[in-house]
Amino acid sequence: MTEHPGDTTAGSHGRVADKPWSPGSPTSPNRAARRTIASFDTYEAAERAVDRLSDLDFPVERVAIIGQDLQTIEQVTGKLDYPRAAWRGAVSGAIPGVLIGWIFGLFNWVNPLITGLLLAFYGLVIGAVIGAIVGVIVYALQGGRRDFASVVMMRPQRFEVVVDDEVAEQAAKLLGAAP
Repeated sequence: MTEHPGDTTAGSHGRVADKPWSPGSPTSPNRAARRTIASFDTYEAAERAVDRLSDLDFPVERVAIIGQDLQTIEQVTGKLDYPRAAWRGAVSGAIPGVLIGWIFGLFNWVNPLITGLLLAFYGLVIGAVIGAIVGVIVYALQGGRRDFASVVMMRPQRFEVVVDDEVAEQAAKLLGAAP
């Protein structure tokens, strides 16, 4: 559970916030104010809180789980060299090559299936070759500045359960988080 100054702590389920939050319910034409009724360190805990509200017949369409304090994480997956750069470029070029070849093959009125498959194969080969060449050129132009492969993801630090202001007190009481 995450504690914040100015908030009223509310037991083991989360915290009750003093300040309303907006933009309000996404399905409502008039965006009503919303209030944070609990904050959790994991999405699963926030999900359990909303599930508990649902089990207690609370109108859960007035509830949202919001990830706060986004963190960017770049996980390095390996060293990048010329063969890997060529392979990555080939895969990146092969996929659009197949799709473009297949689409052009469907325009043959005599035998669209055979022509589509044949042009898809040609598109795969040509796209892979062009992609590999482009991948190697881009890698060479970087001059060793970024010779590693990675995957970038974003992750929130905490998850807040927010509800429409009109029913916030009821939801907080149901979660056992009343002030």
